[in-house]
Amino acid sequence: MKNHYPILLLPLLLFLGCNSTPKKAPHSPKKTSYTWINTWPETPAGYIMGNATGLGIDPNQNIVVFHRGTRGWREPMFTNKICENTISVFDSNTGKLLKSWGSDLFIMPHGLEIDNEGNVWVTDVGLHQVFKFNADGELLMTLGEAQRTGNDTKHFNLPTDIAVAPDGTFYVSDGYGNSRIVKFSAQGEYLFEWGTFGDGIGAFNIPHGIDLDAEGNVYVADRENNRIQKFDGRGNYISHWQNNTTDQLYSVVVDQHKGHVFGIDYFIENDVIKGSDIFRFDLNLNPDIQWGRSGSYQGPKTRFHDIAVGSDGTVYTGDILNNTIQKFSPND
Repeated sequence: MKNHYPILLLPLLLFLGCNSTPKKAPHSPKKTSYTWINTWPETPAGYIMGNATGLGIDPNQNIVVFHRGTRGWREPMFTNKICENTISVFDSNTGKLLKSWGSDLFIMPHGLEIDNEGNVWVTDVGLHQVFKFNADGELLMTLGEAQRTGNDTKHFNLPTDIAVAPDGTFYVSDGYGNSRIVKFSAQGEYLFEWGTFGDGIGAFNIPHGIDLDAEGNVYVADRENNRIQKFDGRGNYISHWQNNTTDQLYSVVVDQHKGHVFGIDYFIENDVIKGSDIFRFDLNLNPDIQWGRSGSYQGPKTRFHDIAVGSDGTVYTGDILNNTIQKFSPND
């Protein structure tokens, strides 16, 4: 099985062939590798990092990771909360663990976002909820009803990620069950949504990651459709990039400092794990650099689940195959 997570409503795909998304011409990005910093991070004795599913950069340029401790994915979902700390902060330079918190709060951690004020936003696909904490772990906001699914203005169905705008409004990719993007006010009031299940323009088959550029455009990692879709802030389609070589497009992040977009994929061929690649694009989703399994990278096979970029262009990836974070320093 190539899929680590559930693929919902797949029989509907049989009826969507005539509405398939038009493919872009094959791309030929440079196979230029960033430098993998294999001595990062440093974890203290006894520290447990599970599946590193969510990554973010705080205002001090430290790396914040949302992980699952000793818990693995299971269906049906667990009902009890993880006893280990699930949110950890690492120094971006030394790799040392600065602090860790989040025990007895979450069932199945997934997405993470750090806003401009340093608040920590996370999604829990076991609880079907979205949470906002301050940097010290104080709960500021909760959306959704614990362990109750729905597709209305008050419920989610396995929400995957969050993107927060400078004005505090935010978008939730919802997710495994609902195939929609939902926008909320800064106070958590439902504003609007878009998206349906499918492979046509504006449709999704697991919107798995989401981010915003400085103009307020929305980039969505459409995982099982293996593409990145770009929309304006109202959900109007602008463009997309189609990955034609691999299986799944997991996450997307916008480098606000250098005007790049990054995406990560995952590839299995004949039940053999090939690993992940990292793609770099301009803001119009034209690719220019690709590295990982297909480049000069010499590390272990990986399954990147999320990606974050520091102000200096350093790239960080959460690897759920090896339960770690990888750090890549740019060469250009």
